Amino acid sequence: MDAFKIDINCDVGEGVENETDIFPYISSCNIACGGHAGDEETMVRVASLARTHGLKIGAHPSYPDKPNFGREVMDISEQDLIHSLRKQLEDFDKILEQENSTLHHIKAHGALYNQTAKDEQLARVYLDAIATYRNDAILYVPFGSVIAKMANERGFRVWYEAFADRNYHSDLTLVSRKKDNAVIEKPEKVLQHILPIIKKNEVISINNESMKIYANTLCIHGDTVSALKILMYLSAELAKNQVQIQK
Repeated sequence: MDAFKIDINCDVGEGVENETDIFPYISSCNIACGGHAGDEETMVRVASLARTHGLKIGAHPSYPDKPNFGREVMDISEQDLIHSLRKQLEDFDKILEQENSTLHHIKAHGALYNQTAKDEQLARVYLDAIATYRNDAILYVPFGSVIAKMANERGFRVWYEAFADRNYHSDLTLVSRKKDNAVIEKPEKVLQHILPIIKKNEVISINNESMKIYANTLCIHGDTVSALKILMYLSAELAKNQVQIQK
């Protein structure tokens, strides 16, 4: 039987400092570049470690909102947001050049990620901000989202992302982190959650509905309490289920 293949990514450089532990078990990473977390020191440290582990390296820009960790919609002008996003990416580019590494992808963080999935104007602003990367970096975006459709129309390369450690509503939006059932923390439950995504292109919502989805990459948040346990478990169990992690 042919094996299925999947990329597994983590959001890192966000202050948890567990990258040394989790990097052996993933294939790509999204490094915070100063908006919601991170600074020059963390970007250098994490980018260097990612290169050592042969990971695909991505930028993880966000609203410039460290007090709320980028997880609240921010009242900011379009021009100021564009300026901030470009500054975050320019700073990250300098680090990658210094580390002799190449940018593989860009993935928005938190509220910016969630809002561009459904807000056409914000998605347009975001794509305007990163337009110079259209030929150089892949965008990690949610399947069926506004940002995915718009990015495809504007000639960006796209990888669809699903969340291994988050529950979904039946409209493919994520259950709010304010809800008790938002995060999936038990490794066995994560495996149960992602196997249909990988093998059947479907995800089971919290209402027990089967919804169509497609994923090139699966995210496990680096700040999920059980992230390392989940990744170690998947490293062993995915192979048993004919799934290869795509390095």
